[in-house]
Amino acid sequence: MKKRSTPPVWQAPLPEATPPSDMAVYQLPTGSYETRASFAFKGGSFRDKRSFAATAILITHPGGDFLVDAGFGAGIAAHVHAQPWFARSPYQATGTASEQLDASGYDRRRLRGVLITHSHWDHVSGLDQLQVPIWTNAGELRYAAQARDGNVFRTVSEGHDIHEYEFGSAPYLGFPSSYDVHGDGSVIVALAGGHTTGSVIVFVTLPTGKRYAFIGDVAWQLEGVRQPAERPLLMRKLADVDPGQVREDLLRVASLAGLMQVVPAHDLTAYEGIPGLAARAASSVS
Repeated sequence: MKKRSTPPVWQAPLPEATPPSDMAVYQLPTGSYETRASFAFKGGSFRDKRSFAATAILITHPGGDFLVDAGFGAGIAAHVHAQPWFARSPYQATGTASEQLDASGYDRRRLRGVLITHSHWDHVSGLDQLQVPIWTNAGELRYAAQARDGNVFRTVSEGHDIHEYEFGSAPYLGFPSSYDVHGDGSVIVALAGGHTTGSVIVFVTLPTGKRYAFIGDVAWQLEGVRQPAERPLLMRKLADVDPGQVREDLLRVASLAGLMQVVPAHDLTAYEGIPGLAARAASSVS
């Protein structure tokens, strides 16, 4: 896909949702690692150093809370070392999701599981301290069981219950199949299986009407969505199981960018406006 003007904005009505009044979203930044914009999206500069986010998202809901991805874990050093030499980057860890939950006084009994966008190490490292079910799908489990870059997932998922959800036939915002986590349209998982076989996007609708699309690695930086611009050729070959599918999903996401906050997992700026756990703790006290 050549760099082009943004696709037309999604024209159909947004799907209905009835999120409960006390539903909320929080960010848990666990650290970052360094890379170059030239590796992140076509047209990026080699001189432009980027800090790739490793951030978990907490979605609170009366039907049970979920983390979307797990960020860096206690074993981050070993998890980075397990990558091929060319994929190891300088990193900074700022506190695991588990540590942040405890520091905020969060009641762990509320946490139903970790809903992973996909099984790559920088999304699942923190599972090593989160003894809750892992929510994923059959395609991603097959990928993680066979792929070389599934080795960290295979390690940190040991001892965890696996909740394998199934996609229904209902399309969602142009994506062919979806899964409604709570049955109220507030948290929808849509299959976007190009980066990995079972990678997903998590769409969230809050009671205020605010909407988010946590797109995992469909794009690594917001420029990829806004231009839109896919990954450079070498990165597509190394990172994506189906670059053509990623290209289609990227265009779908770009058409939604004016209607909701699109959050590529590794773009630090994409999380702006999402409160941290300190805000949750303060609201609980008040």
